[in-house]
Order: sequence, then structure tokens, then C-alpha cells
Amino acid sequence: MQTFRALVVNREKDQVVANIREMTFEELPEGEVTIRVAYSCVNYKDGLAAIPEGRVVKTYPIVPGIDLAGTVVASRDPRFKEGDEVLATGYELGVSRHGGFSQYARVPADWVVPVPEGLTLKEAMAYGTAGFTAALSIHRLEAHGVTPEKGPVLVTGATGGVGSLAVAMLAKIGYEVTASTGKDSEHAYLQKLGAANIVSRSSLSPEKIRPLDRQLWAGVIDPVGGKSLAYILSTTKYGGSVAVSGLAGGAELPTTVHPFILRGVNLLGIDSVYCPMDLRVRLWQRMASDWKPDGLLDEVISEVGLDELPGVLTSVLEGRHRGRTIVRL
Repeated sequence: MQTFRALVVNREKDQVVANIREMTFEELPEGEVTIRVAYSCVNYKDGLAAIPEGRVVKTYPIVPGIDLAGTVVASRDPRFKEGDEVLATGYELGVSRHGGFSQYARVPADWVVPVPEGLTLKEAMAYGTAGFTAALSIHRLEAHGVTPEKGPVLVTGATGGVGSLAVAMLAKIGYEVTASTGKDSEHAYLQKLGAANIVSRSSLSPEKIRPLDRQLWAGVIDPVGGKSLAYILSTTKYGGSVAVSGLAGGAELPTTVHPFILRGVNLLGIDSVYCPMDLRVRLWQRMASDWKPDGLLDEVISEVGLDELPGVLTSVLEGRHRGRTIVRL
């Protein structure tokens, strides 16, 4: 019987245990497309899947990994054939069905995206869910009239996955980017990605937040949320937009209606998990062409093997990683 290696997380009483073990194809879930996984990448949600209080996993045992890129080895759907290079992000991967931290995966055909021309499998996972979330955020800002001519765009959590790639893509297409970080040691990294200005994380969370403050940003990409989002809304320019995709800074939003009704600010919720497939494909094509940062693999990624993965999952929860960590399967 043919076997392959995977990181499997299981719940044992009050503990969650992660082990690398041999799996069989019979253990893979139902689905039309079977993929030999080349790369996955590490996301905050993957770290949550490996701890008892994470509350993202719906059923155990589970192979985490909310995204993957690889080659089709079997398909029961005419849209895909053996040898096709494909990727998958979001949906229920790594949450309620086995995900990308495995040498093989089986997924529904409706979740599969052809890797567009201009991207290698490795580059696809240098983007991964975080890059796609950043791209969706940029798309939503553009759709609400945020252009480079309107003024600077703020990116919070700028050394994280979404933040790093948002900085790089925005700079690539001509925006003046202000990057926010709490890590003084990472200023050179952010400047290499294209940040024109860098502000401290603490400057976005003053002790007292006014309902309206000085207008600073034409647009904002915020994967952090929390108190800083209230200040960001109060400092967004008239008619500007704020794209929010995370809550690492907390789920509470201590703000007022003033930015919305007196300045016409748009608060845009970004959900990359269930994004419609037609838009998903269009954005991946842009990420492979005019939005693709120069040196995507040079500055943004670090690479680990499957055996190193458990330690990386711990570091991502502790905020000790930078950019994207991709997993070589």
C-alpha cells in the first residue's frame, strides 16, 4: 500500500498533539482532484489549528494547511487533467478537511485554481492565502476609487504575511505606501519591499482617540483590527476606504459613526476564504502579471521542510516570523 508523509493534528482529551506520520490515500477525503503537493505555507490559522484553544478546527484528526500548490495526479473533473499545475486556498482546507501539510491532497474541483502563467508553484505559495488576501484588499480599494493620485495608503502589520505582500504589490503598481510595524529591526526589510514611509505600531493606538482626527490616508489595508482600527478610521481622508481582513489586535472596535457619515469613509470587510471563483481567478492572474513584485522570492519568503513545521507553527502564534514561510513537501 502506497503511503506518504503528512503533519497530522489530533485531540487527545484536553491536549492537541501534532505529529508527522505516514498516511494512505484511503485516508484522504472525497474530492474530484488529487494533487501531489509541492508547497504549502504557514498561516496564523494553521498555528491555531495546532493548539487546544485555537477554535478553528471543526473535526479531528486534521492535516492543517489552508493552502497548497502542486500537480494534478488524478482528476474526475474535465476542467483538470493529470500534470496540470494548480493551487487551492481557503474554503475548508485545513479546518474541516485535510489540507496542505501533506505530500498529497484531495480537494473538490470547485476549489481548484489553475496556476496562471507567470507564476511557479513556489511563487504561488510565496503568495498563498496571505498574498491572495492582500490582493483582494487592493482590488476592493481600487473598486472604491482609491488610486495612487489620491494619496498614501497605510498598511498595518506590515511585516506579517498579508502586510508584507500588500506593501510589495501596492509599491509595484505605483502607490505611496506607509508601513506600520512594532519591530524597529525590520525597517530595512520594509523599505526593500517598497515602503516609502514607516510608522510605529504604537503611533496608531493613542491613549485617546478622537471621533475625527487629521486626515492622513487615502486607503488602508488592515489585517490587525482592534483599537488601532478606530484611530485609522478617524484619520482616513474624505471618501477613503479601509480594507480589514484580520483581528490580531482584537475583535472590539471602539469607534463612532463620525468617519462614515461625516467623511464618507468606507469600511470594507475582506473574506478570502469563500471569495467567488471568477474573482479568485482574475486576481491570481493579476498577481502573476502586473501586480507581481520584483524579487518575490528574494525578500518575502523563508523555506522549511515538513520536519521543521511544528516549531514554525509555534513561532507564527508568537509573532516571531516575518513575511511568508513556505513548506516544501
